[in-house]
Amino acid sequence: MGYRPPLPPPGASPGFRPPRPNMSSPVSPVSHPGLPPNARPGFVPSQQRPLMRPQSPAISPAIAGSPVASPSTVQATPVSPSIQHADHHRKKRMYPEQITKAYSGEVPLSPAYPPQQQAYASPAMVNSQQQPQFISPMGAQSSYPQQQQQQQTYGQPQVANVGYNTYSQDPVNQMTSQFGNMNVNPAAVLPAVPLLGARPQIADIENTGPPVRLPPNISVTDSLFVNADPSYQCSTINAIPATESILKKSRLPLALVLAPYRTSKEGDEDVPIVRDSVIARCRRCRTYINPFVTFVEGGQRWKCNMCFLLNDVPAAFDYDSQTQQPADRWKRPELNYGCVEFVAPTEYMVRPPQAPAYVFVIDVSYSAIQSGMLATAARTIFDSLERLPNDENRTRVAIITVDSSLHFYKLNSDINEPQMLVVSDLDDVYLPSPSDLLANLSESIQSMKILLEKLPDMFKDSVNVNNALGAGLQAAFKMLSPTGGKIICLQSTLPNTGTGALKPREDVKLLGTSKESTLLNAASPFYKSFAVDCSRSQVACDMIIFGGQYSDVATLSCIPHYTGGQTYYYPGFNASRTEDAIKFAHEFSELLAEQIGLEAVIRIRASRGLRMSAFHGNFFIRSSDLLALPNVPRDQKYVVEVSMDDDLKTPTVCFQTALLHTACNGERRIRVVTTCLPVSSSISELYASANQQAIAAYLGVKAVERGLTSKLDDARDAIVNKVVDLLGVYKTHVLGSGQGSTPQLTVPDNLKLLPLLALSLIKHDSLRQSSQIPSDMRSNAMNILNTMPIQLLIPYLYANLYSLHNMPPEAGEFTENGITFPSTLNLTAENLEVHGCYLLENGQNMYLWVGRGVVPQLCVDLFGVKSYEDLKGGKITLPILETPLNRKVNNLVGKVREMRRGNYHPTLYLVKEDGDPYLRLWFLAHLIEDRTDNIMSYQQFLQHIKDRVSSASF
Repeated sequence: MGYRPPLPPPGASPGFRPPRPNMSSPVSPVSHPGLPPNARPGFVPSQQRPLMRPQSPAISPAIAGSPVASPSTVQATPVSPSIQHADHHRKKRMYPEQITKAYSGEVPLSPAYPPQQQAYASPAMVNSQQQPQFISPMGAQSSYPQQQQQQQTYGQPQVANVGYNTYSQDPVNQMTSQFGNMNVNPAAVLPAVPLLGARPQIADIENTGPPVRLPPNISVTDSLFVNADPSYQCSTINAIPATESILKKSRLPLALVLAPYRTSKEGDEDVPIVRDSVIARCRRCRTYINPFVTFVEGGQRWKCNMCFLLNDVPAAFDYDSQTQQPADRWKRPELNYGCVEFVAPTEYMVRPPQAPAYVFVIDVSYSAIQSGMLATAARTIFDSLERLPNDENRTRVAIITVDSSLHFYKLNSDINEPQMLVVSDLDDVYLPSPSDLLANLSESIQSMKILLEKLPDMFKDSVNVNNALGAGLQAAFKMLSPTGGKIICLQSTLPNTGTGALKPREDVKLLGTSKESTLLNAASPFYKSFAVDCSRSQVACDMIIFGGQYSDVATLSCIPHYTGGQTYYYPGFNASRTEDAIKFAHEFSELLAEQIGLEAVIRIRASRGLRMSAFHGNFFIRSSDLLALPNVPRDQKYVVEVSMDDDLKTPTVCFQTALLHTACNGERRIRVVTTCLPVSSSISELYASANQQAIAAYLGVKAVERGLTSKLDDARDAIVNKVVDLLGVYKTHVLGSGQGSTPQLTVPDNLKLLPLLALSLIKHDSLRQSSQIPSDMRSNAMNILNTMPIQLLIPYLYANLYSLHNMPPEAGEFTENGITFPSTLNLTAENLEVHGCYLLENGQNMYLWVGRGVVPQLCVDLFGVKSYEDLKGGKITLPILETPLNRKVNNLVGKVREMRRGNYHPTLYLVKEDGDPYLRLWFLAHLIEDRTDNIMSYQQFLQHIKDRVSSASF
C-alpha cells in the first residue's frame, strides 16, 4: 500500500513504535496456507499484525518528500498515510533548488547545523550568540559578557563589539539563489559560504556531517537507529555517486572511517547483544541480516540488500529460547539497530577461545633506572593487577626484564619468593623453564606483587647501558605463540645489543629537508618480520617508549602497527617530576584495564559495484579484504578507501563491517556495523552530503602514507591539491561560475571548515615544514594521526582556546548538564591580550598562557603567587585554593582530562609570554590561523587556494 508509519513525536523513547492505523480499504482475499480466511499475506494470527511491513517503491533521496526517520530527523513533521499514498506515484517536476532542499531538508542552515546532531563529548558551552561580545584594547575579540558587580574582573576596560561573529550572505550567493529560483543556471543552488576576509566559524568544527537522507520505507522497521552511529562508521560522503564517472568528475574522496570497537561514555547507547545464537547470513555474500533487508514470501524468506539473493529465514528467528514462546520478529536487535553484537556459536571458532595473556618486557638498563621509569612502571602494574581483565580467573601473566641479558621469573603459587632465571645467550634465545614462566594471575598474584615491589631495588645499582630488546621480544613470543596474547614492552633505551640492535641515526641536517622521510621509516627489517610472525600466532604488541634521548620511534612502532597494538611515547620522561609520573601511570593503568578484543578479523562488505581498495590503520592484511588483528584496542580508527567497479542501479547502497573477536570473558563475538546511504547522480547532492570531518581524517592518513613513501613536501602538496580540486569542482559544476577569477572563495556550508582542517593538517607536527621537530616526535605524531578516531582527531588538529581572565559567571561551574565551558576562541594571536590568561587544549596537552601584563590579583587567585615574575613555566599542577577562579579553572582542567574517549591524560604546561622560548614557540605553533615560520596564515592559505582554483580547469 505504500504506507509508512508516522515518525515518532519529539522526545519519544528509542524503542517507540507508532500504532498502525486500521487499514480498512478493500483487500482482495488471498489463499495462503495456514492463514485465516481472507487474511492478507504475511499475517501472523498470534500477533494480530502483518509479518512484513508493507513496502513502497524506493525513490531517490532527491525527490523524497519525507526522509526516513533517523536520529537527525526526529523533529520531522509526520506525513499522513493518505497523503503519502495519494502522491506516491505522481511525477512532479521539481526545480533544482527544490531538489536540493528535498535532499538536505527544510531546516534552514545555521551555525549549529545540523540542528539535531551534536558533536560527541562536547561540554556545555556558553551561548556566544546570547552573550555581549567585546573587543580588547589590543583589538582582539573576547567572549566575556559585561561583568556582574560581584564577579571578579581580571581584564582591562572593554569597548563595544564591532561584530566579528556573524556572516552576512555574500551578494553573489544571494544572486545565485535568485537565479536558482528562476531555473537559470540550475547548477548554482547550494548555499555557499564566503571564506575570504572572514574568520572561520569554529563553533561548528565538532559538528558531525550532514544527516543521511534515505528514501521512505527503506528499512524493515521504524527504529531511529537502523543506521549505525557515525562514531562507529561513517563515509566521507553521505550520498554515493551512481557511476564512476560522476565520482571522478566530483573529485570527492570515497572512503569509510571506522572505529568499530570504541568505548562507551556516559549517555551513550550500549551496543545490543544477540545471545540466542540465531545468526542469519546470506548464503552467497555472507552479509549478516540487518535493517535494510527485505522479507518476501510471507516473511519466510529474506532478500539480501547486498547481492539480492533470496535466503530462508532461520526456523528459530521468531522464537524466544528463554521464554520458550514465539517472539516478535520486529523487536529483534539486528532489525532495529545498525550496530549489534552477536554471541557466536562454535562454528565461528577455529579453536577454543583463548584466555587473556600478558607478558611484560621491561627495560632495566641504566637510563630506565635513572629516569624512574622502572620504579613507576612496577608500581603501576602492582596497582593495576586487579584491573586486568580476568573473567573466570583465566588470565595469565609473565615478566621479562632486559638489559644485556634476559631475566625470567618463576611466579608459581607454590613458591614463596619469585625466582630469577638469567639467560645471557642472545643469539639462540630459549625459555629456561617453559611451564613455570607464564603463570595464572589469580593463583600467583601474591608472588607477582612481591616481585614488583622488589624489582626497582634489584637493579638500583646497575650501570649496564646495553639493551637486548630483540631477544626479549623473541622470548615473549615463544611464551605466547601456542595460545596468543599481548606483549607490553616498556623501553627507555635504544636497543643496542643482539638481534634487532639499532644505531642512533638522528641527523639534524636532514630535519626539514626532502630527505627527512628516511628518518621516518624503519631502520631494521627485523621488527616488521617479527610483527608478521606475531600476527600469524595471534600475538599483539604495545610499545611504550620513554625518550630521554633518541629512541627510533619510527622503527619500534612497526610492531604495534602490524599487530593491532598501540604506541605511547613519553619524551624527556623523568619520574621525579610529578606530572610525568602521573601522566604515565594514568595512561598505563587505563591501557592494562582495557576490555580488548582478541583473535580478531575485520571484513568490510558493500553492495554490488563497490569494492574496498585500500586500508589504513594498525593491522595486517591477510587477504584482499580481510584484516587480521591479534588485539583490537578500544578507540582505534581504520580508514578504508572504496572504489567503484560498476554503475549502481539501486536507490541505496550498504556497507557492513563485521568484527569477529574473542571478548575478555571468553565469548566469541561478532560486532556488525551497517550503514545505508542513498545513491545520487547529482554532483550538487554529493557536495551537499560531504562530511568534512571524515574527509580530514582521510586526508590525514593519506598524507602520512605519502610522507613515508615519498617526501613530506609531496604529502603537504597532496592535501592542498585535494582542497583545490574540491573547491574548483564546486565553483565550476555546482555554482556554475565557470573558469577564471572570482572576487570570493566560496564553499558549501557543510565544507566551510575543510580548508581550516586542511591547513591544520599541514601545520601538524606530523607534516609541518620545520627543522625543529625531532624525528621521534614526528613519528609519534604520525602514529596518532593514523589511529585517532574522529571525535578525538578534530580537537587534536584544531585545539580549543578559552579565555580564563574574563570568563562568564557560569563558566567552570557544575550544572545539571556538567561543567560549563567558556566560548571557544579562534586560534590566532589577535585573541591573546597582554593582560590575559588562556587555556589551550588539544586532548594530548594543555597550555596555560599568561600574558606579561596580567594583573597581580589573578596570579594570587589562580596560582597562589604574588605576581607574574613569581610564575615558573613548564609542566605544572594547579594548586587547590579557596578562590572562585582557581576552583573554576581546576574544574575545567579536570573535565578536559575525562570528557573524551581514549586513555590519554593531557599534561598541563604553564607558558609565560616572555618565558621559555621553546615553550612559547610550542604554544604559538597551535595558532593555526597565524603565519608561522614559512607556513601561510589562514587568509593567505585561502588566497592561495583561490588563485589555484581560478587558474585551473575542472
